[in-house]
Amino acid sequence: MEFEPVIGLEIHVQMDTKTKMFCSCPVEFGAEPNTRVCPVCLALPGSLPVTNRQAVEYAIRASLALNCEIRTRCLFARKNYFYPDLPKGYQISQYEEPLAVNGWLEIEGRKIRIRRLHIEEDAGKNIHEGSKTYVDLNRAGTPLMEIVTEPDINSAELAKLFLEELRNIMRYTGVSKADMEKGQLRCDINVSIRPKGSNILGTRVEIKNVNSFRFVQKAIESEIERQIKILSSGGQIKQETRTFDPATGLTHPMRTKEEAQDYRYFPDPDLLPLIISKEWVEDIKRRMPELPSQRREKFVKKYGLTKYEAKVMTDLKAVGDFFEEALRFYHEPKLLSNWLLNDLLGLLNEAGKDIEGSPVNPSQLAKLVSFIKNGTISSKLAKEVLKLMVETGKDPELIIEERGLKQVSDEESIKKLVEEVLRNHPKEVERYLHGEEKIFGFLVGQVMKLAKGRANPQLVNRILHELLKVYTG
Repeated sequence: MEFEPVIGLEIHVQMDTKTKMFCSCPVEFGAEPNTRVCPVCLALPGSLPVTNRQAVEYAIRASLALNCEIRTRCLFARKNYFYPDLPKGYQISQYEEPLAVNGWLEIEGRKIRIRRLHIEEDAGKNIHEGSKTYVDLNRAGTPLMEIVTEPDINSAELAKLFLEELRNIMRYTGVSKADMEKGQLRCDINVSIRPKGSNILGTRVEIKNVNSFRFVQKAIESEIERQIKILSSGGQIKQETRTFDPATGLTHPMRTKEEAQDYRYFPDPDLLPLIISKEWVEDIKRRMPELPSQRREKFVKKYGLTKYEAKVMTDLKAVGDFFEEALRFYHEPKLLSNWLLNDLLGLLNEAGKDIEGSPVNPSQLAKLVSFIKNGTISSKLAKEVLKLMVETGKDPELIIEERGLKQVSDEESIKKLVEEVLRNHPKEVERYLHGEEKIFGFLVGQVMKLAKGRANPQLVNRILHELLKVYTG
């Protein structure tokens, strides 16, 4: 029997606010443990939560970017469970009345529906060292969005692409830095399989807290394979929560899956319902920045880039920003794109730097490209200049001047070089005249060698052709 996977995602995104969801404690990754806490985060008696307006606005912004319906009224609820990193014994979340519902995101021509987006607070963090466990409550109360998809994803690859696009949207909208390594984006995966063509959902298994896009793909592939083996041998899938071990590439059981009733949700008596006015939503909508899909379309239609180039350029917002800034100084989109993607990013990677820490700024790259275009320097020498720019941070004009790399475009000077090469290589000239056309490339190389790479290659080709015609004449 042939099976097909059915996959849904539950994604937690940490919002990039300065303070926590219900108190004024700062949100600071890497701070000394238990130093960014107060009576509210620690759930001390008599402390009362106050909703962070900026976090609500960020959640509305994300909801708009994900094509969700934003509800005019939403309610905070207490989600009860006991764990060392949860001081209150409950998490403030949303249940029956979330902020937003019925969204979607299109990936590779397939529409992935989003069931809901709701606001909640994060728990603290357990740190395990041998037989001891420490609790750091700095993270407790940090504002989160939980985004829950419908089970519309049918492959591990599609799940990975969905998460990558979601991360980009969070970054473009300024809602979150969405760095998985820092726990700012965390993903739980629901996986089930069913006979191909069936409409009946199989028993789902949840894989908790997978912390990289690559591992998400591997965890899903591993779980699909495990479930197929069980069903193919006549067994049954247990509904449970599992964890993924990157070292083995396998999922392992953690606990049986909790249901909503296990959490005993009820409205939080300390927090009033959130009333979202249409005017507020419209105001946020007017201030929405450009989204990744909009920028990709613009790069293709306006700047003539390929879909692949546009995707690479927009996957990291900072790369697209660098490109558009460079265009302000020199409007040659295709040439700038080539030098940015094929050369500068590679050199930065070798130097252990990213585009945001680039020693070469957009105006300097634009200037280098303009020198290539107007014949000041050859493409070959430009690669050498760019490498020096990355190493030193110097302006291309200064490097060209210091190293004497300016391209020779004087016809008379190049003609003398060509004549010298023809005199020095009579046998090769004879072979070319007898039909060995590949010798032409050799002769061009000799001219460039004589000119120390600084001769204008277009002029070298033209003048060499002209003088060889004289020989045949």
